[in-house]
Amino acid sequence: MLFAAMVLVSTVEAEEDAPVLVLRGAAVFDSVRGEMLPNQIVIVRGERIESVGANLSDAVIPPKADIVDATGNFIIPGMIDAHAHLQHQLNLAHMTGEEVLPLYLACGVTSLREVGDQVSVQKLILNYAEAHPESCPRIFMCSPLIDGSQPFHQDVGWDLSDPEKVPAFVEDMKAWGVTTLKIYVGTQQPVGKRVIEEAHKHGLVVTGHLGLYHAQYAVHDGIDCLEHIWSVFDYIIPDGPRPDGYRSVMDLTTPKAKDLIASIKEHNTAVDPTLTIFRNALLLTDLEAVYTNPDLAYVPARLRKRWESHRANQGLKPETFDLRRKEFEKYQELTGILYREGVTILAGTDTAEPYVIPGFSMHEELERLVESGLPASAALQSATIRNATALKQEANLGSISPGKLADIVVLTADPLTDICNSRKIDKVIRGGIVCDPQTLLKMVPPE
Repeated sequence: MLFAAMVLVSTVEAEEDAPVLVLRGAAVFDSVRGEMLPNQIVIVRGERIESVGANLSDAVIPPKADIVDATGNFIIPGMIDAHAHLQHQLNLAHMTGEEVLPLYLACGVTSLREVGDQVSVQKLILNYAEAHPESCPRIFMCSPLIDGSQPFHQDVGWDLSDPEKVPAFVEDMKAWGVTTLKIYVGTQQPVGKRVIEEAHKHGLVVTGHLGLYHAQYAVHDGIDCLEHIWSVFDYIIPDGPRPDGYRSVMDLTTPKAKDLIASIKEHNTAVDPTLTIFRNALLLTDLEAVYTNPDLAYVPARLRKRWESHRANQGLKPETFDLRRKEFEKYQELTGILYREGVTILAGTDTAEPYVIPGFSMHEELERLVESGLPASAALQSATIRNATALKQEANLGSISPGKLADIVVLTADPLTDICNSRKIDKVIRGGIVCDPQTLLKMVPPE
């Protein structure tokens, strides 16, 4: 009992001695209500937020605090990328994931959700990130891609075609420390349903890039999230893929579409549209702004070379441009419909797929969401509190609130008046550590 009391006193003293940072005078985005609150004071003690308010007096600010005058600035919670890969694609460029982690933090992405790589590789990168919080985001691990007997991606897929093997697999993933299990295209319903059941017993989240396991069944079985708007779109398409490989332009208000959307809402399944990757996959050859993006200057030459090779061999024909453009417009239309029907929309990027730049692509995704019909406030909610809730991390992340981890982005312009202002970053705070974006960008290897 005496030992416990000594530990408690020691912990309290450590908290009292922790450095204090005060951000004074900025507007703060309330991600729960979707509002910008003017003239706030945010007090950070150690790695957590101690208090937030408009009427905090100087008396409550510790005398040794580091006070930053943030008047005229705008504070948002650190953003979370709900769909990132730290092995797949990077390994094809002879890179390891930790090399690009500073890009995320420089762009205000203070956390990311892995969605399918070899778990041992993820663990090594996570260990690196935890040892370097001044330059790396938080990482939440995921299983490899749970697939059929011949995994579509041999490098990051996992053959789990026998439902009886699911419990042992889930136990193993839990032991590794993953927070999410991902069902992939070759998984069929008996395995998918068992994965969902076993995962939920262990408090794990299940997401899916679906194929053989159709969306209406996965939603009914309790899947937590659908990755890619394709997982919804592919089910409601009336006549399947066209001979040229592109989708038909369909009516998204058919009874089949309405029934699926209603079921997604009823079962509280989140949807992560990942619109940026679809724009690149369908329109890359036609959009010079994508492959000449000045942000590519911060990407290691090895990865740029890999992406350039992909573009050169993509085979998109100019005569199919209108079909491809209309398909992408339908993806955005469906995203807007889901939002208006009350479905939870997440913000994920699928980096490091070709020209989906780590960190920077989060701002592109926010812009695509707004183009799809989400208000800027809702897009920011997707990148913050919605993504935190999808990770079951809403007690620690996703809002500027007392007791939460001090993951904060200070902007020089209001993102609610123009979502592109999310790019105008003055500083990033990760667990109370103040980071300079330009310094972080220089940490990424140029070659």
